[in-house]
Amino acid sequence: MKDQVVLVDCPRDAIQGLHNFIATDKKVKHINTLIESGLFDVIDFGSFVSPKAVPQLADTKEVLNGVLKNDRVKLLAIVANLRGVQEAVQEEKIDFIGYPFSISETFQLRNTNRGLDDSYQQLKEMKTLADTYGKKLVVYISMAFGNPYGDPWSVDLVEEWIDRLMQLGVAEFSLADTTSEASVGQIADLFGLVRTRYPRLAVGAHFHARREDSLAKVQAAYDAGCRKFEGALLGYGGCPFAKDDLVGNIPSEILLDLFDRGSLMEKMALEESFRQMIL
Repeated sequence: MKDQVVLVDCPRDAIQGLHNFIATDKKVKHINTLIESGLFDVIDFGSFVSPKAVPQLADTKEVLNGVLKNDRVKLLAIVANLRGVQEAVQEEKIDFIGYPFSISETFQLRNTNRGLDDSYQQLKEMKTLADTYGKKLVVYISMAFGNPYGDPWSVDLVEEWIDRLMQLGVAEFSLADTTSEASVGQIADLFGLVRTRYPRLAVGAHFHARREDSLAKVQAAYDAGCRKFEGALLGYGGCPFAKDDLVGNIPSEILLDLFDRGSLMEKMALEESFRQMIL
């Protein structure tokens, strides 16, 4: 089954909160190193969002111009609104468009400046546009395991929103633990339920977790049937619109080790490439 696992590295998520702007050519060089390594199936390379909101990613189009096109390695871009989708669909190199849909009203407002109902209505247009241009829309169910804001959360709420989004034709999701709320037990239960109820959906895992907790959480999702995992080298990242004490991504090197991808030298080379980018 390990041969069927899809691995995603997220340099976009890793660097979006860094204060010192990383030069475009450094970003391009690192992303091309990731692509040429062949160790990941998808690269989350950038986002079409407001440069005022995320200045680190203001050069996403320029980065994309320099990125190599590889038929085996797909490119994913994040958007926060319909305008972002309108830009992303014009780019031939992009395969996936990711939209963060939080089931926490507070976080959805903080992250996209729209509430849940408004975001849902906008997703209808996003899906139509993505389909028209042959792009696949991936919806990230943010705060899928709870939230730190006191907003309502339950497994039933997760199911309710997946059901509603499926009605729009969305077939690919990622359950996101944006602020590291999830326990191993929650992960096992929710992925087990989703696999049972929605066997035809592609549902991945995007966890923010401390390094010491990462392997157990990934293993719990895998044992429950998840076959798509997202991470970032050295565990960098965390959403700047969440809470102040950001928790990073699952380290990509843990995913590579668990699923037997790459030699030690190849992994060390990717880590060094990332370090050189952020220097």
